[in-house]
Amino acid sequence: MNKKLVKWFEDAWYKEMYISAWLMPWSMLYVDAIRFRRFLYRIGILKKTKLPVPVIIVGNITVGGTGKTPLVIWMVEFLKQNGYKPGVISRGYAGAAGVSPQAVTADSNPAQVGDEAVLLAKRCACPVVVGAERVAAGRQLLSSNACDVLISDDGLQHYALERDIEIVVIDGQRRFGNGYCLPVGPLREPQERVRQVDLVVVNGPDELLEGELPMHCKGQQLINLQTGEQQPLAEFKDTACHAVAAIGNPARFFAQLAAAGLDCQTHALPDHHPFTAEDLQFKEPRPVIMTEKDAVKCARFATDQHWYLPIDAELPEAFSQQLLKLLKDKAHG
Repeated sequence: MNKKLVKWFEDAWYKEMYISAWLMPWSMLYVDAIRFRRFLYRIGILKKTKLPVPVIIVGNITVGGTGKTPLVIWMVEFLKQNGYKPGVISRGYAGAAGVSPQAVTADSNPAQVGDEAVLLAKRCACPVVVGAERVAAGRQLLSSNACDVLISDDGLQHYALERDIEIVVIDGQRRFGNGYCLPVGPLREPQERVRQVDLVVVNGPDELLEGELPMHCKGQQLINLQTGEQQPLAEFKDTACHAVAAIGNPARFFAQLAAAGLDCQTHALPDHHPFTAEDLQFKEPRPVIMTEKDAVKCARFATDQHWYLPIDAELPEAFSQQLLKLLKDKAHG
């Protein structure tokens, strides 16, 4: 989609810009279609498939990034520590693999399987399979791996896959924008959907509504793409640099660097942008800092000027306890 058009929609959704009345009927039709589709699944005309292990959906109801991937990474490690053998399935957004579903490793080509999938395989050290059909992806993963729980990165609206636990992640800064569904607003589903899930996680500010749990994403160490050298983010304080991000909400990443005292010239690109070496070439010979998701696409042409910031999620004990209780209560017999 054209960058200017994307910017127009984002301003309309999150900055209370006037929306032309002619868009509202399309939003109403979209909501009716969403509700009718869920109704067809509920009465069995559209079929759901139950897999032989518990399935946890980590999704959102808004367009754009909310912090699902850091939460999935945290959950994989947490479940391992508690004796589970998790696997991860994902759509493999922006991938162009000729085979679907497809297993993903840390060495997979992001252009083929998607940048987030490679990041998950790299960070989670567990089986990862991508595919547009989550049921097929789950079946393939289970057919060749001894996993006893599946985490679906996104897929809240993929109702063909029966789920045991639903977790919604909300961007604590932008929340639901103007509160309208597409195309008038950023919502994939009506806001009422949040009340129907098992856990609601808010990424960012501490202002929480009843039933919401906080998640804070922090990055402390910069890693050089070419050499693997690690440097504390604090060491770059007052350093003039270029900050590059091709994620759902690049402003969050830029704000994090600014809060650490970096003097950044920012470069926001569309989510899942297919980077080339030219995208990282700037007139000023400054360090270039990017997200970990972008780094998996830039490693092959990176220089010693290129750094990325891994992000780790922090969640309260209440989330851990509720997740384990839900797994115990809802696990398949």
